[in-house]
Amino acid sequence: MSATAPVPGAIDPLLLATVRLSTFDGPRGLTSASGFFFRRDERLYLVTSRHVFIDEASDHHPDRIEIELHASADNLAESTALSVLLFRDGLADWRQGEDDGGGIDVAVLEIDPEALPATIALAAFEPGNLPGADDTVGIGEPLLIPGFPLGFHDGLHHFPVVRQGAVASPYGWRFQGLGWFLTDARTHRGISGAPVVMRSPDRAPLPWLLVGIHASRFDMGNRDLTADESLGLNAAWYPDIVMTLTQPADAGPG
Repeated sequence: MSATAPVPGAIDPLLLATVRLSTFDGPRGLTSASGFFFRRDERLYLVTSRHVFIDEASDHHPDRIEIELHASADNLAESTALSVLLFRDGLADWRQGEDDGGGIDVAVLEIDPEALPATIALAAFEPGNLPGADDTVGIGEPLLIPGFPLGFHDGLHHFPVVRQGAVASPYGWRFQGLGWFLTDARTHRGISGAPVVMRSPDRAPLPWLLVGIHASRFDMGNRDLTADESLGLNAAWYPDIVMTLTQPADAGPG
């Protein structure tokens, strides 16, 4: 290594918790998106947008996904693809969100730990990373959104890129009556399903507060596409839906 070469530092676990997804219909590749891992008790889940798994409006009907993983903690340039079927016996193998306001564009898919390489480098959010009663998320607070815009990423080390943003509507309030809030950040296709986070150095297992799940860009339907620029706003679903979707099926209402 030359004297001027950068020295690799410790990798923030946020980059190992955020993953790139590719969807397939048999051998045919369809789309790419972002997602993240969430661990509850001993179970591991992939969280992403529901429209990654199925989107009736665009006739998007994949039958499996591939998740790009770091195959070795000793060599982060070594990757492997985990293929996961989306249907079992003709039924969807994921859970999707819904509340009193209607559908929530969030879905979780349980990952079989036996399917993961023993040497894998992986991090995951846990319930302790979700906002609690003592957490304040103020208007204008800085946010980060790690993901894979247009599929772009560090192709050598397989890390996502990170966008900066800010809270753009009162946190905890349902913007226009739906289960989301707004962020001000530059985003693109392919970042749907990415975690929206705030720094929280004392939090474990990741030093981040998971404040939302990126849904899509948010714009005005009557904007003059010639005269008016995009608002540059995005919708992010509140993360408590993840606890609902990862609740054991036999646990009953909680």
